[in-house]
Amino acid sequence: MSPRRTGPSRFRARTVVPAIGVPVAIALAILVPMQANASVDLPDKTPEELVAFAKAADVDALSGTIEQRSELGLPDLGTLMGGGASDSEADAAASDTLGELVSLATGSFDANVYLDGDHARLQVLDRMAERNVYLSPGEAWFVDSETQTATRLGVADDADVEGLEAELDRLADEARAEAEAGLPDGEQLPTPQQLLDRALDRLDETTAVSVGTDGRVAGRDAYELVLEPRTDETLVGEIRVAIDGENGAALAASVTARGADAPAFETGFTDVSFAAPDPAVFAFEPSDAFTVEEEALPLPTVDELQQWLADAQARAEPEADATADLPRPIVHGEGWATVVELDAATVAEMTAGHRAGGGDSADADGADSVAPATEPPFTEGEALDLLDALTVPVDGGRALQTSLLSVLFTDDGRVLAGSVPVDALVEVAESGR
Repeated sequence: MSPRRTGPSRFRARTVVPAIGVPVAIALAILVPMQANASVDLPDKTPEELVAFAKAADVDALSGTIEQRSELGLPDLGTLMGGGASDSEADAAASDTLGELVSLATGSFDANVYLDGDHARLQVLDRMAERNVYLSPGEAWFVDSETQTATRLGVADDADVEGLEAELDRLADEARAEAEAGLPDGEQLPTPQQLLDRALDRLDETTAVSVGTDGRVAGRDAYELVLEPRTDETLVGEIRVAIDGENGAALAASVTARGADAPAFETGFTDVSFAAPDPAVFAFEPSDAFTVEEEALPLPTVDELQQWLADAQARAEPEADATADLPRPIVHGEGWATVVELDAATVAEMTAGHRAGGGDSADADGADSVAPATEPPFTEGEALDLLDALTVPVDGGRALQTSLLSVLFTDDGRVLAGSVPVDALVEVAESGR
């Protein structure tokens, strides 16, 4: 068991843990690689046409198996995650969660995916068990076969779902009317194609976009979209995305570090069907052996939604005094070489303070009526041990560099992150540029 630490270490643990998760978040956010095949010869498309083709994909039913493989260059954390006796159930649960986080960042796994309209299921296959997420209108289930627990998430009985939908539709119509009113005479809002063209123009300033070699993914003919940064100041060498040649769906993708031969991260379908799955795969009824928990999703009321929007608009006003107290990240550079800087207090507030309430939506006791406070799912000792295992000393702090992302924790309490080498983060931290 990791020794408990108190005093200043508590603050450090609470502010450092969220930043450790950055590489995981980056990895999971990137959809990966395909087999080039000389026999595949799809109709030629320009990069613009291929992006438009993928954007127009309208797939509402599929089933298949996805594989993820990660080689991010993190150290071996087997000994750190080896476990040991715990003095509480909370510590044991925290250790399990930490282990899952590390496995997502450093390991490989397979998952089955099912989709049919409003129904979806994700089945993550572990060595001796599986975890399932079931989504359907009005409820969701998270099921862990190893611990035999099933958590049902549903909308609270008193939630005004129809009222919220109507209010969101009204706000969308109002925003469109305001945008149209602000256009010069004779001009109209841009079409989807015009928006896509503008996005590609902006992308072209930082990224070379091209069409690669046609190939096959999960038995289907696929195009290959290739994105290469136009700067050598980033760790990212290229991103390749496989796009189904028939319906434009994303089938796979890979992210390769600069100068590397093999992808640092890749995920994609090994088999896929775009026919509607058997409805039975979306059905779940917990057996008597499962421990069942019920949780209601805290939807806001229409009044709360309106108040939040009013508050957000007030903060956006240049003269609003409230903006002086809001945590704001500092952004250095641009494009692929962008570095984001946060001070430790901001990290703590973003990850704990907002969830703990205290804003306009807080009740008389200071608790947020919509988003109740939750503690980080890690013990303090484990958080600090993980930080020490992942990072190395550098000038002014400690740093983590994976194949695709670097994070710097400075001695004066700042966190800097970006898809750049650690030396670049150190330079930004020292110069503020």
